[in-house]
Amino acid sequence: MKAVRCKDGKVFVTEVEPPSGDGVRVKVASVGICGSDIHMLAAGFPIAVTLGHEMAGLTPNGTPVAIEPMAPCGHCAYCASGDYNHCELGTQIMYGFARDGGMAEQVLVPERALVPLLPGLSVQDACLVEPLAVAVHGLTRVNLRRSDRVAVIGGGTIGLCAVAVAKIVTDEVCLIARHQAQKSAGERLGARLQPAEMFDLVVDCAGTSESVAQAVSLCKPRGVLLMLATYWHGLEFPGFEFSMKELHVCTANTYSRQGLARDVDIAAALMARNPLIAQCLITHRFALDAAEQAFAVAADRSHGAIKVVLQP
Repeated sequence: MKAVRCKDGKVFVTEVEPPSGDGVRVKVASVGICGSDIHMLAAGFPIAVTLGHEMAGLTPNGTPVAIEPMAPCGHCAYCASGDYNHCELGTQIMYGFARDGGMAEQVLVPERALVPLLPGLSVQDACLVEPLAVAVHGLTRVNLRRSDRVAVIGGGTIGLCAVAVAKIVTDEVCLIARHQAQKSAGERLGARLQPAEMFDLVVDCAGTSESVAQAVSLCKPRGVLLMLATYWHGLEFPGFEFSMKELHVCTANTYSRQGLARDVDIAAALMARNPLIAQCLITHRFALDAAEQAFAVAADRSHGAIKVVLQP
């Protein structure tokens, strides 16, 4: 079967053996290109497996599903408590990084990874369940209230997902984004674009020292800074202003379980409830054979790309 892999910082489509072994063989219908995929390619990370962790498809009986791209052990202390994103196996649990991911015609995953889709959510859009679950997880950790004013810094996929999740709780959401396509998507999702006051919660989805400094400046005294981005490098932190304001800081890593519900199940339900999420975020779709072009488009935000999707 066809699959997308990388070498020397470049992606290519190649022929590989179909997956075999224990698990559910899913026919991939959509797989998103994540910013982390682009970053790792640019940094020359050695990835020996098929790429793609934002994925959805059809089970052998035709059931449409999204996929939670993890295979935790299920029995360590973290897994037992529901915090399986901290499984003692570490990064070995992640599809698209240490295990063959979804940029292929088929992917083999454990049954626990399947996320059933509610009516109204197309499997062609359901690759967005994974990044939306990142925002669900982060905003759950800060106990967002209806009276809170929220600012989101960064208008990429995670930033726009944070806007969509925050809008469920509060009407006061402001998006600070660089590119016009991101700003337009944020407005369609209900955010305003000009910060006019300080905020109870500021969500950093940009992941730079500059964005963290801006987040601290926008937080009101005793406000909350949610660090939802992936921080690939060291940070310079505005320690004086942070401490003088008595700010709280919260970090978030991927997704896990909230009581009886997984973050991915909540995300899938939110997408079914709000079709604008997919309409606003998915800007480009490519066939699997066009993976090299798709990655080039995804890396060039100035030309309007937000979420670029491959459809095997």
